[in-house]
Amino acid sequence: MKLPLLTTLLTLLSISSSMSLSYAAIPPGALSSSGSASLSQQGRDPAQFPGYVEQLKATARLQGFNQATIDTAFTGVHFVDRAIQSDRSQLEHKVTLNDYLSRVLTLGKIEKGRDRLTAYRAQLDSVAAASGVSPSYIVALWAMESQFGTIQGKEDVISALATLAFEGRREAFFTKELMAALKIIQQQGMTADELKGSWAGAMGQSQFMPSSFLNYGKDGDGDGKIDIWNNVDDVFASIANYLQKEGWKAGQGWGTEVTLPQGFDTELSGLKNAQAKTPLQWQQLGVTVKAASQGNAPGRAWIITPEDGDGRSFMVYDNFRTLMHWNRSYYFAISIGMMADAIAQ
Repeated sequence: MKLPLLTTLLTLLSISSSMSLSYAAIPPGALSSSGSASLSQQGRDPAQFPGYVEQLKATARLQGFNQATIDTAFTGVHFVDRAIQSDRSQLEHKVTLNDYLSRVLTLGKIEKGRDRLTAYRAQLDSVAAASGVSPSYIVALWAMESQFGTIQGKEDVISALATLAFEGRREAFFTKELMAALKIIQQQGMTADELKGSWAGAMGQSQFMPSSFLNYGKDGDGDGKIDIWNNVDDVFASIANYLQKEGWKAGQGWGTEVTLPQGFDTELSGLKNAQAKTPLQWQQLGVTVKAASQGNAPGRAWIITPEDGDGRSFMVYDNFRTLMHWNRSYYFAISIGMMADAIAQ
């Protein structure tokens, strides 16, 4: 996810272990699935979480964080049982594309998107001019990630990340994100109480994971800080900065829905470079566009047919692949493209 975000498709729908050993000689991230038994298989006892936190502190010291930052970050750290439950529940539910779109692409959200596009037109146009990212895509991501900033998550990010590292299935990943969160505290002069986010550690109105904040967060109003929790100028600039750095093609759209000919070779579907063709080449193979896409004509395109996608297929462009960097879900990227198209009308 961006890593914005571990807010994957299934996270958005709320629909995608803890070990009885001493941690004295086991640094966080030292054990992985390559061992004889994974941490989640062995099972960790939450009573050992305080001992694990001490190991996280030791890791932070080894990475050069000063004691003041460590004290600020870990004061009040606690086990977040909901993070474990939510992380595990992601693997237990599947929805079809139509069901997903009906939930996340509501008329009410589209109308709010149009209202926000109008209300913040000056700021959005300024960001678009600097980045090449259309205002409608910035607003669409803002809408999907945090309901225009109204749902950012209230979890203590340090506690959530420490808990998920402790759980063990993705220990190295969450330990890395925790160290990134410490760097934010140190660089931005923040407290742990100010570092709020989702159960997975995604933060602010853009739902950036800490590493994404460090890589893509941008000061949009020149006040010397990056505040993706409260400052929409910083939120818009950061979203656009992410897309620009990940290869956004200015003026292009994301794609369009298509009908595939009978007997279409499914091996042609996918997002690999070798599977790209021009839109004209796809049409010569019998692919029929249902509606013209917004934006300039792309030089190359891909055909995708999402799993559990109710038989729907799409011709997608480079910007769709960039949206997939943000969140590796066909459903999510399609919803962003459709939302951007809808609010731009």
